[in-house]
Amino acid sequence: MSNRIGVMVDSFKVGVKEGIKKAREVGASAIQLYAVSGEMDPDNLDQNGRKELAKFIKANDLEIAAVCGDLGGHGFERKEDNEWKIEKSKKIVDLTNDLGANIITTHIGVIPEDLNSKKAQIMAEACFELGSYAEKRDSYFAIETGPEKTSRLKKFLDSLGTKGMAVNYDPANLVMVTGEDPVKGVYNVKDYIVHTHAKDGKMIQQEDPAVIYNYFAEGGIEDLRLSDYFIETPLGEGDVDFPSYLDALEDIGFEGYFTIEREVGENPEADIKKAVKFLKGIL
Repeated sequence: MSNRIGVMVDSFKVGVKEGIKKAREVGASAIQLYAVSGEMDPDNLDQNGRKELAKFIKANDLEIAAVCGDLGGHGFERKEDNEWKIEKSKKIVDLTNDLGANIITTHIGVIPEDLNSKKAQIMAEACFELGSYAEKRDSYFAIETGPEKTSRLKKFLDSLGTKGMAVNYDPANLVMVTGEDPVKGVYNVKDYIVHTHAKDGKMIQQEDPAVIYNYFAEGGIEDLRLSDYFIETPLGEGDVDFPSYLDALEDIGFEGYFTIEREVGENPEADIKKAVKFLKGIL
């Protein structure tokens, strides 16, 4: 299992090619690319550019664990935004395929408890279209855990009727925002997990996950400080019980990547090196 460690290239904050080199240097075997804007925007990377990038990744003895296609905002909660978001997401699927990969991770918004609600139906309609598009290309849109408990996420996925929608399992998001035990959550969505984020954290105080994710969607909300509610920590220093969590993933037969995502901290490269060492020590 120790050779299944990935790194989010953007976590290094040095650009795509330099980030790829650093992923190799820290001992990862795979990378996750962020393909929404800048040089990785599908509209900015032509076929020659895609071939060159794929060749560069291979030359660094790396694979692509997944591509992040998160378009931000409120995910697919708002019908008026979904036309362009779906079109862009399909382009990201095509880019991912051209690079030789098949997993696209994203946030879709906060799934309502009532799956018959208007918002849930809008989200389901968008996810079915994207899932169907991905499925025809032997690919997956992997919804990142965090905005709701895994039992609700499973019900939503079960209702879609497409195998192209899956789960990107982030244990820290569950710990920090929903307060859910990541080990139990693994068993809830075991049939859908295709990729995971290796991240850790602690909840400071409970808040409605919809409030937290609305903060991200709106680019910040006055009088709300996220540090009052949770903190992201280096691996092994938060409340994710990694040995038990990894045992659960092995138990369900997960064979995908554990991709290190470090979104905070003054020295992310040092934290990533420690994370690789930590994972190699317990995988």
